[in-house]
Amino acid sequence: MSGAVVAYVGIGSNVDGPEERVKRAAAVLDRLPKTRLSKLSPLYLTPPMGPAEQPHYVNAVAALRTELEPRALLDLLHEIEAANGRIRQQHWGPRTLDLDLLLHGDVVSDDPDLILPHPGLADRAFVLVPLADIAPDLQVVGLGT
Repeated sequence: MSGAVVAYVGIGSNVDGPEERVKRAAAVLDRLPKTRLSKLSPLYLTPPMGPAEQPHYVNAVAALRTELEPRALLDLLHEIEAANGRIRQQHWGPRTLDLDLLLHGDVVSDDPDLILPHPGLADRAFVLVPLADIAPDLQVVGLGT
């Protein structure tokens, strides 16, 4: 994959076997066209960001080498979520699977449907800790290390 860039994807789940869903999602990411999983962080059990009356989340971050453009990758992430029963009903509510495109190379986008770097990246320990596990020296455009 000569024209590949590194993209980082946040993976989370808190219902219907979340640990297994996160592991399966990582395996599916490795099979995307023009994409290979290069690293997967350890899995973390974290409290929900939204309503407290829901199970804790299992979270991880995956590093992908991909030739896909950001929009194409995001569309595939949404397809994987849908295949796992993801229904977008409640903001920060329970999820079978949540896949967030955190970074795509050095791309900066303010498109409302594709904001890069991900707008919550710097404020979420459940993203920063696993991201630091797999890319401790990563420089994030506009945020630094």
